[in-house]
Amino acid sequence: MAVFTLFNILANVCPAYVSVSTTGDRHLNLSKVFIILLSAFSLNVIASTQEEIKHLLSFVASTECKYERNGTMHNGKEAVEHINKKYAYYAEDIESTEDFIKYSATKSKMSGKYYKIHCSSNAPLKSQDWLLNELRVYRQAQK
Repeated sequence: MAVFTLFNILANVCPAYVSVSTTGDRHLNLSKVFIILLSAFSLNVIASTQEEIKHLLSFVASTECKYERNGTMHNGKEAVEHINKKYAYYAEDIESTEDFIKYSATKSKMSGKYYKIHCSSNAPLKSQDWLLNELRVYRQAQK
């Protein structure tokens, strides 16, 4: 019943996805429907990734922790400025939030030194670990 209903909806809304045989039978063009569904799924993944990246940038900007880059300490807002520059530079390579962290917020391309996060009296963390942990927390909260 559900398949028949979906078929009728597609036949009425998108007649290009339905073909009619010489006997008058209507057939759904599954390859076109598959492409539409795949596109819708891809757009959802892209939107989700963008929301996660936006959250991480906000997380960094609002932190009281210090962001160490090549031995120099930066506050959250300064760190976000730098991360955004790298994000723009590597935009074509970034397909996931994990890629965003890897390319934009992990280490210096010039020196090879990892960025570190200094929070109060805790031992410094690699920024990659700090951000991946926050990403896990964020994803869990979205469920």
